[in-house]
Amino acid sequence: MICLRLVVAGDLTDRVLDTLAADPAVAHVALERGASLRPAGDVIVADVAREAASALIDRLEALGLADSGAIFATESAVALSRAADAAEAAAPGDPSEAVVWQEVAAKTGEETRLSVTFLLFLVIAMVIASLGVLLDQPILIVGAMVVGPEFGPLAALCLALVERDRRGVGGSLLALGVGFTVGGVVTVLTTFLLTALGLVGRGMLLAERPLTDFIWRPDALSWIVALLAGVAGILSLTTAKSGALVGVLISVTTVPAAANAAVAFAYGVPAEATGSLVQLGLNLSAIIVAGVSTIGAQRLLARSAQRASDRTTAR
Repeated sequence: MICLRLVVAGDLTDRVLDTLAADPAVAHVALERGASLRPAGDVIVADVAREAASALIDRLEALGLADSGAIFATESAVALSRAADAAEAAAPGDPSEAVVWQEVAAKTGEETRLSVTFLLFLVIAMVIASLGVLLDQPILIVGAMVVGPEFGPLAALCLALVERDRRGVGGSLLALGVGFTVGGVVTVLTTFLLTALGLVGRGMLLAERPLTDFIWRPDALSWIVALLAGVAGILSLTTAKSGALVGVLISVTTVPAAANAAVAFAYGVPAEATGSLVQLGLNLSAIIVAGVSTIGAQRLLARSAQRASDRTTAR
């Protein structure tokens, strides 16, 4: 269930209550007259089935509630109520597959902002990956994949492309472009420093590295893996299956490919640098294609289910 807390200003209270009462997926409604001081008005709390939450929030926004008041939505971990069970049964679809698009927009919207924290995580991930490449250690590569924060802006980019949000597209591309550029520069400088200290050397890059050479040798399977990981990643963000996201991060070699390109550039090995950049480009393109396709399909399915539900309610 999704718990909605609505701050209702002005004379919208009756219209909001009518909207909630007309939706069979709404289980409980509580009203506190005059509970809001700023803006002056009422506070309404309602529980709605997750499958119907996005459509209901859209209807509340259409009333102008977000302009004059506020809409807050939180997930209810446990709901012991016969009314809640009836609301879930009345809502179209399955709760675990339902998408609350406003929640997705809020999550991904944060990822379009270029921040110091994002840059630090990406730099740390790329430096770790560079050491994994030189030492031919898959454990370090996996660690770098988990630390890397790049999937957030990629998911935000996919949603922005589907919604034709130019600002979201620009913000996501800026975060990715600046992030990988800064990470690459720091990785090159770190490679120079560690080489000067005698901790690593060019020979380590040129040596046989059977456990990690897949990073700079792209093939069709690399694109397929990234495509599947992109689908899984978007599903983990848009549905209640967020536990799968870590597996997605481990599946895609974006950060290791970028780090390998930086190390190869530092040591003057253009063939490997080029291969790594091609791998990076293939993975990024596969994730974007998968993300846009998945979000688009989910949008179509949600609208179809809502239309079917509306027809059933009308009867």
